[in-house]
Amino acid sequence: MRIAVIGSGALGGFYGAKLAHAGYDVHFLMRRDYQAVCQQGLTVKSYQGDFHLDHVNCYQNVADIGPADLIFIGLKTTANHLFADLVSPLVKPNSLALLAQNGLGGEGKLAQLIGPQHVGGALAFLCSNRLQPGLIHHLDYGYLRIGNFQSPPDDRLLAVNDIMNHSGIDCQVVDNLALARWKKLVWNIPFNGLSALLDKQVNQIMADPDLHARADRLMHEVQAAAAGQGLVIGDDFLATMMDYSAKMQPYYTSMHLDRRGGRPLETDAIVGEPLRQGQAKGVDLPEMEALYRGLLAVEHA
Repeated sequence: MRIAVIGSGALGGFYGAKLAHAGYDVHFLMRRDYQAVCQQGLTVKSYQGDFHLDHVNCYQNVADIGPADLIFIGLKTTANHLFADLVSPLVKPNSLALLAQNGLGGEGKLAQLIGPQHVGGALAFLCSNRLQPGLIHHLDYGYLRIGNFQSPPDDRLLAVNDIMNHSGIDCQVVDNLALARWKKLVWNIPFNGLSALLDKQVNQIMADPDLHARADRLMHEVQAAAAGQGLVIGDDFLATMMDYSAKMQPYYTSMHLDRRGGRPLETDAIVGEPLRQGQAKGVDLPEMEALYRGLLAVEHA
């Protein structure tokens, strides 16, 4: 299986490195890290065990990669306008483009370009940061949940699941990708959102009684917005997400790092689109609306 990784940062770089370390044929599109990785290879420092790839198939031009069986897309949602340039040239008749990003709406945009039969989604529960070119720090978690877009799991998806697990990645197939995306938002809206808005790490949010309570209210609003779409998320899942958050190592979320780095935030995909979908079904979402407005103010300050 020929694998292309598009978006080779803290997320795509980590999963691609795991696949390459296990011996799979992985090809990375790299921009900022290209020179460093060509010269020094790719290093992952992980609580599960460090490893280094001496030789990495990396490219600056997507045309040099060629068609791939699996296209693992780790782009931020703020780069989705590049799908036509970065993903379309890699698609062949049986390709699966697996979109590993937060928020809602990405699979639909990708399907319009390459066809829904080529599109899947990945939910990454991962704490990792890109410390410098060619160096990824994996702090915690790392499991994946994958599903096809608008179709049930098939042999192609199951084959991807097998290679992920063979590479040491805890991966499971989900029957309902839409439900899985909303379940991911149960964590991402409160913690990506509040961390970016308030410039705080997850552990600081959990340690502050008022912010902890605000995160809890946001979780329940996500649950209500999902119910408006006919998707049921149980209270036990919310409790599990809070428990995971309480046990996390001190961690800067992706949106928090983007704000600190002066980069565009994924506000619309992570908070704005779920808010609009919930409100369109008549769900009252005051905490989500306040968070969305606050993040927009931060972006435009």
